[in-house]
Amino acid sequence: MELSCKHVWAQISEYIDDSVPAEVRAQIERHLEHCEVCSAVLDSTRNILVLTADDRIFELPVGFSQRLHDRLKEEMARPGPAGGSSE
Repeated sequence: MELSCKHVWAQISEYIDDSVPAEVRAQIERHLEHCEVCSAVLDSTRNILVLTADDRIFELPVGFSQRLHDRLKEEMARPGPAGGSSE
């Protein structure tokens, strides 16, 4: 079974934690080999983990959180690879 981007995104934390079953891990890795978007999401998620482990405090720009949530909703609703319409 070929995973859609939505499925990869839903499993990204477990993938990083190495807590997905071996078969799912292999499917995610196959997907990451050809999907630049999901590879970027994986890299970004890893970077966020590094930043949140840092004890320094970073001020986010006003409205950043809302813009981020709005953009994520847009991307998840959009047809195509990132939107995951190819199930």
